[in-house]
Amino acid sequence: MFDLVRDTGSLDVNSPYAYLMMGHWFADSSVVAERDGEIVGFIVGFVPPRQPDTVFVWQVGVAPSEKGRGLGKKMIDALLDLPGPQGRRPRYLEATVTPSNTASEMLFRGTAKRHEASIRISELFPGEWFPASQGGADTHEPERLFRIGPLASAS
Repeated sequence: MFDLVRDTGSLDVNSPYAYLMMGHWFADSSVVAERDGEIVGFIVGFVPPRQPDTVFVWQVGVAPSEKGRGLGKKMIDALLDLPGPQGRRPRYLEATVTPSNTASEMLFRGTAKRHEASIRISELFPGEWFPASQGGADTHEPERLFRIGPLASAS
């Protein structure tokens, strides 16, 4: 996952340890796509402790070779089919998206439409909250929270 994120050139690259940790402890709320034995896409998600009916998408990675093939959509739908902590599919999906990330915005708006769900967008983390080592307020965009649901496919 680390290599794929680094190779996209458009995602926030986290430490290799972060990907190992997320893959180990949050495998039940994450999805990996492979082609010919190589990882070509992933979604790392988790169920927020105070929101057991929600899956939060931390990061979506799609290899450049897979762009435009609907892989993100397929991975989101696979993620929403996974049973949550109570053995039920999630009723809500949340993710943060920066204003310039139109691909992610389209992915999540399309998810809401496919699942006949409403979408609420609000600012969660203002740009100035990011430390200077991450670009600081001058270069890091705000992270907007996308909340989708209730999902029609949840049971």
